[in-house]
Amino acid sequence: MKVYFFHLMPYADLDLAQVDKHGSAWINLPNANFDPEKGRLLYERYIGELELGDALGFDGICVNEHHQTAYGLMPAPNLIAAALARSTRQARICILGRALPLVGNPVAIAEEFAMLDHLSGGRIITGFVRGIGTEYFSGSVNPTFSHERFYEAHELILQAWTRPGPFAYRGKHYQFDYVNLWPRPIQQPHPPVWIPSQGSMETIVWAAASERRYTYLQTFSPYPQALKAFRAYRDCALSEGYEPAPSQMGWAAPVYVAESDGQARRELAPHVENFFNKFIKFPSLEMRLPPGYSSIASTKALMSAKFEARANATIDTLMDQGIILCGSPQTVLKRILHCQGEMGFGHFLAMLQIGAQPADMTDRSLRLFASQVMPHLKSHNDHSALERAPA
Repeated sequence: MKVYFFHLMPYADLDLAQVDKHGSAWINLPNANFDPEKGRLLYERYIGELELGDALGFDGICVNEHHQTAYGLMPAPNLIAAALARSTRQARICILGRALPLVGNPVAIAEEFAMLDHLSGGRIITGFVRGIGTEYFSGSVNPTFSHERFYEAHELILQAWTRPGPFAYRGKHYQFDYVNLWPRPIQQPHPPVWIPSQGSMETIVWAAASERRYTYLQTFSPYPQALKAFRAYRDCALSEGYEPAPSQMGWAAPVYVAESDGQARRELAPHVENFFNKFIKFPSLEMRLPPGYSSIASTKALMSAKFEARANATIDTLMDQGIILCGSPQTVLKRILHCQGEMGFGHFLAMLQIGAQPADMTDRSLRLFASQVMPHLKSHNDHSALERAPA
């Protein structure tokens, strides 16, 4: 199993009372609540934590993209990746992911990833996402074109990486007279592509298609929903005529490790509850899932399986639903191995910094996980349970 350290880089100094006052930590929370000096220190701290993940032997360190929110301070994850490319040595740098429908120039994204591939010595993993609903408001992009723009931008980026240039591209949303990438990426035919998702069936079917076989990444979901998504991915792959490898599936979850189960629960409780109840608080359901953003079936599934599960979250409900992992190294290891035995994933992504969790807690948890959990995960190879499980 490959093990990764995922970081959201939240604004840990967030005034939670302001979230309640304005009804959200996204879009409409006034940026007067952001202190630039505190932000500078947080960037310094967070990049240092990811660098520590590289030094501790994680297979990858992961960043992502969000806009106009205290939830994550990475509107340009390529900039964080560029810093990490020069300061780390062995870990893959995973950008999970760029929100393709929000960009006006996909060729520029292809160029950025190619540059990062060179700066990192071929360690880049590319993640492509559609972006969550609120970001279509922050980017003034029509959500009804979300799928169209995603598929077209993806096609253009793949052609830019692999097709000899110069060539012209004529799509519905993007038109170029000249596509001629300088530099081309180191990794051939192109860097690995991962598809993070919250369980959209359209995304699962598209990622599992035989011509792509992309790694599907299930993010921060109740355990039954994650299990259902991986089984759906496997069924789609089988219908396409191939058996999916464990390396085509990844599971991401918030993780906190302490010396004992009781200590872990006590320490994490206020931070994880504020994270799920405050940092992920959206202005309205219409902004979270705007009309046209997803199919009716996917919208219903997300509302029932995920958003309702997160309502008024406590550490106990989050653990009971399998959304988070918290406890001693032995407890966390046992739980991950159990989940892996049922789901069959080959990549595990641990979000080891949660909300306003302070630096000393993050450091202790990160080191405990790396020394007492990660070695056992890396040596574990049992992927048989999902293969035996009925769809």
